[in-house]
Amino acid sequence: FYGIIVNILSFNSALWMCIVLNPHCKLEQKASWLKQLKKWNSVDVCPWEDGNHGSELPNLTNALPQGANANQDSSNRPHRTVFTRAIEACDLHWQDSHLQHIISSDLYTNYCYHDDTENSLFDSRGWPLWHEHVPTACARVDALRSHGYPREALRLAIAIVNTLRRQQQKQLEMFRTQKKELPHKSITSITNLEGWVGHPLDPVGTLFSSLMEACHIDDENFSGFSDFTENMGHCKSLEYQHLPAHKFLEEGESYLTLAVEVALIGLGQQRIMPDGLYTQEKVCRNEEQLISKLQEIELDDTLVKIFRKQAVFLLEAGPYSGLGEVIHRESVPMHTFAKYLFTSLLPHDAELAYKIALRAMRLLVLESTAPTGDLTRPHHIASVVPNRYPRWFTLSHIESQQCELASTMLTAAKGDVRRLETVLESIQKNIHSSSHIFKLAQDAFKIATLMDSLPDITLLKVSLELGLQVMRMTLSTLNWRRREMVRWLVTCATEVGVYALDSIMQSWFTLFTPTEATSIVATTVMSNSTIVRLHLDCHQQEKLASSARTLALQCAMKDPQNCALSALTLCEKDHIAFETAYQIVLDAATTGMSYTQLFTIARYMEHRGYPMRAYKLATLAMTHLNLSYNQDTHPAINDVLWACALSHSLGKNELAAIIPLVVKSVKCATVLSDILRRCTLTTPGMVGLHGRRNSGKLMSLDKAPLRQLLDATIGAYINTTHSRLTHISPRHYSEFIEFLSKARETFLMAHDGHIQFTQFIDNLKQIYKGKKKLMMLVRERFG
Repeated sequence: FYGIIVNILSFNSALWMCIVLNPHCKLEQKASWLKQLKKWNSVDVCPWEDGNHGSELPNLTNALPQGANANQDSSNRPHRTVFTRAIEACDLHWQDSHLQHIISSDLYTNYCYHDDTENSLFDSRGWPLWHEHVPTACARVDALRSHGYPREALRLAIAIVNTLRRQQQKQLEMFRTQKKELPHKSITSITNLEGWVGHPLDPVGTLFSSLMEACHIDDENFSGFSDFTENMGHCKSLEYQHLPAHKFLEEGESYLTLAVEVALIGLGQQRIMPDGLYTQEKVCRNEEQLISKLQEIELDDTLVKIFRKQAVFLLEAGPYSGLGEVIHRESVPMHTFAKYLFTSLLPHDAELAYKIALRAMRLLVLESTAPTGDLTRPHHIASVVPNRYPRWFTLSHIESQQCELASTMLTAAKGDVRRLETVLESIQKNIHSSSHIFKLAQDAFKIATLMDSLPDITLLKVSLELGLQVMRMTLSTLNWRRREMVRWLVTCATEVGVYALDSIMQSWFTLFTPTEATSIVATTVMSNSTIVRLHLDCHQQEKLASSARTLALQCAMKDPQNCALSALTLCEKDHIAFETAYQIVLDAATTGMSYTQLFTIARYMEHRGYPMRAYKLATLAMTHLNLSYNQDTHPAINDVLWACALSHSLGKNELAAIIPLVVKSVKCATVLSDILRRCTLTTPGMVGLHGRRNSGKLMSLDKAPLRQLLDATIGAYINTTHSRLTHISPRHYSEFIEFLSKARETFLMAHDGHIQFTQFIDNLKQIYKGKKKLMMLVRERFG
């Protein structure tokens, strides 16, 4: 909401500039406006111009030819509010004779003028120039248009554009000289603290719209307005040679070409990323709006020449260009603009288009060793605070634009091996976000495998390379899309071919976790669908299977808890590998594996027809288990019952060996009684391994191992009873009586069980006689 308010007020700031720059505003009227603006400006809640906090910029609004002092003491600079520029503009006037001649006449030239100083009034062709802080000069254009002087606005706009073009040429020459003088020194700094795109006064937008409007209005429309000089008064006549207005444009140029060129100049300007969320968003928004307007213009040969000219300048002009060879770390990125330039130039000059796009791919703010700039050269304005860590609030948007630029290049480079390799290198060097690299990998895969043609193998390899980079980047970090990424990579490698799958399995440890490598990669590679997709012969299948088994064993060694079961499954068809995997499980069972993992693998072993191995693992699992008296719904209970049933089915010796482990691990009476009941129903080993019935007798409850189990069960019931009675409430009395009934059934399995149970009940009545109601219920049921 605050951003919206600032946006409205910022627009009003430009509007107030128009008002106070009215060429015919009387002094008393201007004084009245100034008083009102200062009053609003002094209110505590008056928003700052950047929507976040005041900028520490010098006063750049005042026109330089009028002698305004722009070098104020920085400690005394006030914060800039949304009204500051309008207040400063109250000091501006229109009395400068050179300015009046520019706006008053189409025929104002001086061919005898020597174009030898930076602030020359005319260029080498004798055309008038206007050197003023660009946003201020453009605010004058806006004011002239707003107050009914379109012709005058156009004249000034042309003078400003010609000045900018001359400055461009001078800057290029200056930089080339510096490069010759200092061939080994990287020269960069911010030359514009206030960028023209995203500026509150929208100077580039103003010039662009003024020139574009002139494309649609013929001269007759202009003549309806009163002549500017009639109201301003005549200035002293100067003896200049006169030429028609169109002579202020190069041959073959028009208002349209001028509009396009000034837009390109503004968009390509190197400027510092401003402070504050609002101003950063405005830079992005204004850039996109300007590019959107440019996209409506159909490019002809003349405009293509303009594009070529500006593209070459942007590449060669050093610190004056956002696409210079070396830029400041906090320079506004050129991704969005470069994408537009790339698509515009591609059909006409592919080499230049790629040069621009590849140069624009950098995002120095994310690099730890980015250049900080040459702050020693007097004609460069350094960053306001060169060492601050930048707060780039729009960074996610910027990164997505960088990704879009890369995707556009990948699409265009399909079928061109050299270009694809260059674009791949640029992506790997400049894009720092794994999610964006993954998107590019997916984009490349889609482009490479379009249904209407054979797969582009080079582009597929680019896709795979990017996928591998994502795997390495995210291997040791948490990423919620990681599983999706791994699955996608296997799909991509499958499309590339069997050698790619073999390669990723050979180097799995640099790309995947052990769990991913076994449960996703190797499992998918060994699936029937992959084998069918690749049309593998028996020899190729075996080679791939061998790589998968090697991977599985390595992963099981590294992470037995999570990979042992997958390793056993993958090694099923190779006896030696399977034995190795089983041994890895046994070695890890005593220290590194939980009972849950061991039970799971044991059940798998039984299912695969290895009951003795399953039994061995089940006994190891029992040593890790501890079920207390009240854990009668614990998920491991089913595993315990299964382990006992397995032991029972193998024979008396196996059952005898597991019961001591059960007694030690399980303190829950109901679980123990369930095991005891099952063991007394059938003879151990009754159904052998081959389904043959063995003759045998039921085991005696008076002898080991069942006697030990019976005693433990009775003991568990006694201990559980005392534990439950410690904190029992009346609403649990009936449930407790049922529990004692189950206990009695177990007691009675012993030859002296009746006596034991009677003594047990008598003890309860004595110890817990204070619980009268409960003991009355005990007497009613058990005597």
